[in-house]
Amino acid sequence: MNTERRILIGRVVGAFGVRGELKLESWTSPRDALFRYQPWILAHRGAEHAVSGAKGKLNPNGSITARLPDVESRDDAEALVGAEIRVLRSQLPPAKPGEYYWVDLEGLKVATVEGVELGAVSHLFNNGANDVIAIKGERERYLPYTPDVVRSVDLDAGRMIVDWDPEF
Repeated sequence: MNTERRILIGRVVGAFGVRGELKLESWTSPRDALFRYQPWILAHRGAEHAVSGAKGKLNPNGSITARLPDVESRDDAEALVGAEIRVLRSQLPPAKPGEYYWVDLEGLKVATVEGVELGAVSHLFNNGANDVIAIKGERERYLPYTPDVVRSVDLDAGRMIVDWDPEF
């Protein structure tokens, strides 16, 4: 299988009905956009396999249900609960100018506007109020991912410049 970086876009969270439908959790925007990125790579119990032809919908209650080829019974669906839905990074459309996929920011070296090296982006997350950059260096730091803090991103140079007090 391709060794390109895989991006987690969703997860199988349950079985739905008796004909093999699945309940999905999605991290795409909009949430049902995960059906646009196929084939999927299902990662489950230490194994990966590609799946093409997934069909599904966003239901009025906000849940997402799907049908996969060869998943024909509730038992088949229940066997996939917990499977992660991943796609290859190259399957994602280009980001708009000035926007970035979080996965592309991971690993960037981070320095302050004064040139003080803080470390590298380990991951990003949303704390409910805003997006947060986790930086690992001589210690771990959490910075808000806002225009006030993140002054520039240069993916080609592998660098992010932030306006942040290095003592904080």
